[in-house]
Amino acid sequence: MGYLSTDKKKITTKTFAEMKKAGEKVTMLTAYDFTTAGIIDAAGIDSILIGDSASNVMAGNADTLPITVDQMIYHARSVARACQHAFVVCDMPFGSYQISKEEALRNACRMMKETGVDALKLEGGRRNLRHG
Repeated sequence: MGYLSTDKKKITTKTFAEMKKAGEKVTMLTAYDFTTAGIIDAAGIDSILIGDSASNVMAGNADTLPITVDQMIYHARSVARACQHAFVVCDMPFGSYQISKEEALRNACRMMKETGVDALKLEGGRRNLRHG
C-alpha cells in the first residue's frame, strides 16, 4: 500500500485513542483550501486543522482577530470536502464563543452543520469556564 493509497480508513476519535494506547504518534498539518487538503489527506496525515491563522495566511491580516465565522465556514467546508481519511478540526474564531454559552453553542452548531468537519477547537481553557 503506497502513501497515496485511497483505501485508508477514516480517522476518528476512537482511532486516536487506539493510537495513544499503542504509543503511536499523531500527525497534523494545516490547510485552508480543497487542493492542499486533498494532497495532505492523500499523503496519509492523520489530522488536518483549519486554523484561524487563515486570517493571516489567506487574507493578509496582521493577526487572527478579523476572521469571521462565515470565513471559517468557507475554508472548513473546502477542506472537509477533500478529506476521506484525515480527522478534520476547525478553529472557532475569536468572539464566536466568548460572549455567552448560548452564542458559543449557536456558532458551534452552525459550524458543524455547514462544514462537515469532525471537531471544533476553542482556545482559552479555564478562563472560558466562567460562562458554563
